[in-house]
Amino acid sequence: MILYEINRLFLRDVSLKFSGDQEKIIAMSLIQEQPAREVRMAYLSIVGSHSINGVAELHRKLLKKDLLSDFAALYPERFNNKTNGVTPRRWLLQCNPRLAELISNKIGKDWITNLSELTKVESYIKNKAFRKSFTEIKSENKRILANLIEEQTCIVVDSDSIFDVHIKRIHEYKRQLMNILHTIILYRRLKSGALKDFHPMTVIFGGKAAPGYFMAKLVIKLINSVAEFINVDPDTKDKLKVVFVPNYRISVAEKMFPATDLSEQISTAGFEASGTGNMKFALNGALTIGTMDGANVEMAEEIGEEHMFIFGLRVNEIEEMRKAESYNAWDVYNENKEIRETLDMVRSGFFSPKDPDLFEPIIHSLLNQGDRFFVLADLEEYDRARLQANELYKDRKTWTDKAIVNMTRIGKFSSDRTIHEYAKQIWDIKSVPAKKG
Repeated sequence: MILYEINRLFLRDVSLKFSGDQEKIIAMSLIQEQPAREVRMAYLSIVGSHSINGVAELHRKLLKKDLLSDFAALYPERFNNKTNGVTPRRWLLQCNPRLAELISNKIGKDWITNLSELTKVESYIKNKAFRKSFTEIKSENKRILANLIEEQTCIVVDSDSIFDVHIKRIHEYKRQLMNILHTIILYRRLKSGALKDFHPMTVIFGGKAAPGYFMAKLVIKLINSVAEFINVDPDTKDKLKVVFVPNYRISVAEKMFPATDLSEQISTAGFEASGTGNMKFALNGALTIGTMDGANVEMAEEIGEEHMFIFGLRVNEIEEMRKAESYNAWDVYNENKEIRETLDMVRSGFFSPKDPDLFEPIIHSLLNQGDRFFVLADLEEYDRARLQANELYKDRKTWTDKAIVNMTRIGKFSSDRTIHEYAKQIWDIKSVPAKKG
């Protein structure tokens, strides 16, 4: 009865706003009538709220333009975004104490509670002593992670290789699948001798899948199966390694973020609400390879696209392809010999000889079920960006410059800023200065 009364009053406002438009009234009703009567809980939340947070700026725009456009027209003042942030106390001060000390020695400790202070570090980017310390700290962090990997997986990795890290929840839209398919492509090139001038790379995955998420679990299996072959191949094992770190959790993450060279943020544009791993990586001096999705968009604005490896379809391009139904994954398969042979390699059971059909559902999802997350559509661009990163890493001076820039310009993405925005713009509360002493 309460829900029906809320809905009655709400639909009165809808009718007044849209001049009795019955299609709008049916579309916006808090009660769905067909095919079964159900409460539209998201709509009820909007009606009962004074603020709707899109999290990242990109997703606020998407909510207003597409998913909730009618509600945005009715309640334009309610829609906002409060881009996520991370706490510098845990994700730099605690997990990377040597780097934190280096920063504090140069600019003081105010950055711990005011992360925008990091911009002052940029003045040391040409300081030889600072750069030397910065690179030595990164190298030591990589050795620490290499030891952890060996302890937990018995895989020996070269700490002088590029640590290319993809750690987050395992989900199709986060495209761990695209990463491992491209890693297979690199493996095939190295194996055939087609890729000669390649800096050794260690591709590191971590994350967990929901218990009933079959496809995500199968991607984890594929990663581990590919690793089992690549890591022992005498033709490639000194150039390319693949690691899936078991039982990914905070204590492991605290070792992975400081050790990373290249941060994988490759979700399908339009799907990632924000992300915070991208911020933690940059805060610890990693460069991002990523799509224009979630907070990557705002990070590119702050850091500068020239200090990142941006690739892939944009949100508007994906929307247009969906509306026009112009994307067919079979076209990519048929036109790109290398991608075709890579998919055929997986489908043939090369990485699962005891169960040759094990990974058939993955190929089926890509080719016969529409490749919903545009994995094959972005694969060529991903290849370009990843090889660009590999090439740049050989120029350690330039790489270090960009790593420092990433760290110094990430100040906006502090959770302190996020909470202050919530307090001022949503909760209407004032901060209370902490008592000293």
